Amino acid sequence: MKLSPREAEGYFARPDPGKTGLLIYGADAMRVSLKRQQMLAALLGPGAEEEMRLTRMPASDLRKDPAQLLDAVKAVGFFPGIRAVFVEDANDSATPAITTALEAWQPGDAQIVVTAGQLKASSKLRKAFETHTNAYATGIYDDPPSRAEIERILSEAGVRDVPGDSMSALADIANDIGPGDFSRMIEKLSLYKHGDNSPLTLEDIDAVAPQSTEAALDDLLNVVAEGRSADIGPVLRRLQAQGTNAVTLCIGATRHFRTLYTIAAHPGGAAQGIGGLRPPLYGKRRDRMLRQAQGWGAQKLQNALTILTDTDLQLRSAGQSAPALALTERAMIRLAMLARAR
Repeated sequence: MKLSPREAEGYFARPDPGKTGLLIYGADAMRVSLKRQQMLAALLGPGAEEEMRLTRMPASDLRKDPAQLLDAVKAVGFFPGIRAVFVEDANDSATPAITTALEAWQPGDAQIVVTAGQLKASSKLRKAFETHTNAYATGIYDDPPSRAEIERILSEAGVRDVPGDSMSALADIANDIGPGDFSRMIEKLSLYKHGDNSPLTLEDIDAVAPQSTEAALDDLLNVVAEGRSADIGPVLRRLQAQGTNAVTLCIGATRHFRTLYTIAAHPGGAAQGIGGLRPPLYGKRRDRMLRQAQGWGAQKLQNALTILTDTDLQLRSAGQSAPALALTERAMIRLAMLARAR
């Protein structure tokens, strides 16, 4: 039987111990792995590994010894409780062994949990689970996590008092980074807040959020927008070491200054302009962007965008021979000097 994404979320949290098995497949191996971990933890409870109630086997082993899956499903455990057999990285070549185990399954046997990569609708493995009357199949897609899913991850980590602005910031981060990085970030957040019963603040999130190339780019753009020309070189060197090219820097700067212009040029003033941004800005970043927009003003921001447009055209020109990063650094210095001009 098929499980829709909405149905699957509920099933991962409360799996049915009377089912024969579950197939979880998807292109993102990390997302599939996290869902499998959630489902097995909810199905088996604590201590499953120590009590030998969970058997793991790579699907590649089933080609050499197809019977080992059925043997593991039928094996009698030493400890009471629900048992499961986890088959990892399956594909259609493992289908005969898995189908045999599904057909021979009886109540009291270990539940069969299988993970796989992206499977076509015609996949024999998918059909084996989707056509089975007592087993499920569900696909994991690269959709951003829902608010309910983020709340579940926070609750499992012991982070409970989360105001609306902090939840919105976490949702933005979850959309920007992979599920594995987000889970690790929440683990760090749980440790950071250990023993602290105060509400989760934006400062708490900033303290543990992953520092990526985008974060370094934000540092550069803030340095430029705030007129700190002496700091441009070191930040540029750091970005260069991370592999960021000149065109990417120019595009990022154009986006930043266009946002500042949108804020500054709003008919109702900068405060209304920043309030109308989508997606919205929060906390310190919102305050910083507002100060930058107010300090520049709409006219100077127009001049800044002209400089960036000229630099972008120069970088993309077929006849360009000057070093691209040197051109970009010169443009950033010009912008920093313009920020200080009165």
